[in-house]
Amino acid sequence: MTHKVLIVTTVSGFLWQFEKNTVEILKSQNAEIHYASNFENPAYAFDQKYFEENRIQIHPISIQKSPYRLKDNFSAWKSLMVIIEKEEIDTLHCHTPVGAVLGRLAARFSKRQVKVIYTAHGFHFYKGAGLKNWLLYYQAERFLARYTDILVTINREDEKRARGFSLKDSGWVMKIPGVGVDRDKFRVRFEKRQEARAALGVKGEELCLLTAALLDKEKNYQTVLHALAQIKDMPFRYYICGEGPYRKALEEQTASLGLKEKVVFLGFRRDLDFLLQGVDIFLFPSLREGLGMAALEAMACGVPVVGADNRGTREYIRHGENGLLCQPRNAGDFAAAIRILAQNPSLRNKMAVRARKDSWRFGAEESRLYMEQVYRIAWKGEDHPGYKSKNQRNHEPLQSPAFPLAESSGGFRFESEF
Repeated sequence: MTHKVLIVTTVSGFLWQFEKNTVEILKSQNAEIHYASNFENPAYAFDQKYFEENRIQIHPISIQKSPYRLKDNFSAWKSLMVIIEKEEIDTLHCHTPVGAVLGRLAARFSKRQVKVIYTAHGFHFYKGAGLKNWLLYYQAERFLARYTDILVTINREDEKRARGFSLKDSGWVMKIPGVGVDRDKFRVRFEKRQEARAALGVKGEELCLLTAALLDKEKNYQTVLHALAQIKDMPFRYYICGEGPYRKALEEQTASLGLKEKVVFLGFRRDLDFLLQGVDIFLFPSLREGLGMAALEAMACGVPVVGADNRGTREYIRHGENGLLCQPRNAGDFAAAIRILAQNPSLRNKMAVRARKDSWRFGAEESRLYMEQVYRIAWKGEDHPGYKSKNQRNHEPLQSPAFPLAESSGGFRFESEF
């Protein structure tokens, strides 16, 4: 049987950026791949050639990231039902919150029996989230779980929350190590260090700091900029890789803090694996992360991470061992952490070695093994080492092949810890 799989996301660049592993798995099973998304605003890098080479049939729909764009999203829901029925889709794999809502509703109200897989790349409700998130997103996820065959999560907090939902009678919750780091691409290349620093424009003994993320408010660049303003006496350069709606505001803040000579906006870069070779510290201040692939890619290149303490970073940052965790909105924490690593090269090098080793369990190979298992369960009904959903009798965890995950020490007293 040739399976016909429909992947649904809100922005079209998402598949090329994060779901290449899934595409390779589907190709290995000779599945027919369809992709429905909004192709007018890709957000991430978009490679049309990739879709052509992998014979992915694209379906532009009016889906919007905002759940309040009711007219557009209602139209997208109707389009998804048409695609499911016309293309005889038997498996739907949805991503992103609105994509997951519309995809599952379309599968439910279509005239076909469709297996539904939902990969949650970070629930919008989490410890510390606002009341609006809990009232809207939590209630929606809890209700729509009943139309889900397999709910895939990427961190322990989300996994625990998902196990409290009632999925389909045969539904399962499974945690995977993210979309997987390409270890062939993101690795230590000592011979490239000086070349990378020269390409960036790092001078002499300047400390090289870098962040790679979408330029939006939740990525919390503003806290890092305030932190850097506290350590302007130090020789450093801070490079921001990414594009997004918050760029102008960040550029204005950079100027107002007197950091224009120290902060460089590089835009979206396809050569991050090369640039990381010249970086001393990767800054990752996001307020909310499901996991955080950019930080893991930096760690794979032997770069210690100074990150905000959240459910995603707690999966892999061992405070004081491979990086430092800071209170998300505390600029003083970030300033202290950067200064400590700047003044302790031996500690920084020790963390770099540990960071590289700790990134291995989040490799693309490990992620692929999990996702292959997800599709075997969906298509063949195989058992797996995950958790049955709330409505099933056996609620005990089965044997899992998962690697042990990092535990945060939760410490923030940088002045006395090192």
